[in-house]
Amino acid sequence: MIEIVAVVLGAAGAGWLLRRKHLRRAAAGPAAGIPCMVRNPAGAGRWRPGRVYADQGTARCVPGRGDPVPLPGGRATAVRAPSVKEGMSINPGSRIVTCAYGDGDGDGDGGTIEIAVMALDLSELLEAIPRSETESPS
Repeated sequence: MIEIVAVVLGAAGAGWLLRRKHLRRAAAGPAAGIPCMVRNPAGAGRWRPGRVYADQGTARCVPGRGDPVPLPGGRATAVRAPSVKEGMSINPGSRIVTCAYGDGDGDGDGGTIEIAVMALDLSELLEAIPRSETESPS
C-alpha cells in the first residue's frame, strides 16, 4: 500500500514539474529562427540540430554545437527529399536544401552546406536563402 502511494505522489510531482515547464515555454512565445538539421560541409559529416536566422538580409546557420556559419551571398543550389539512409538520421518528411555561400572577395572562403527543414518551413528558408539562377528545375 505504501508503494502505491509513493508511486502516485511521484507521478503527481513529475506531472506538476512538466506542466510548469510547458507553461514557461508557452509564455516565452515562439522561438526565433527556422528549426533545421545541418550538415557542414555538404555531403560529409553528421547531421546536427540547429536554427537558421535571417537578420538584416543576411542568413546565418547556428548549429546546436559549434560555431555559427554565416551564409554571405548564400544561394540554394538544390532542393531534394532525403535518401533512405538520410531518413534514419533526419525526418523522412523533410526537404534538404543544398546551399553554396561565399564572401564574394575572391579569397576562397566560400563553401557548401546542407540544411534539412520540414516541408512547411521550406518556403520560409527559401526566402532567407534565395535559389540560384543556375539551379535545374526539379
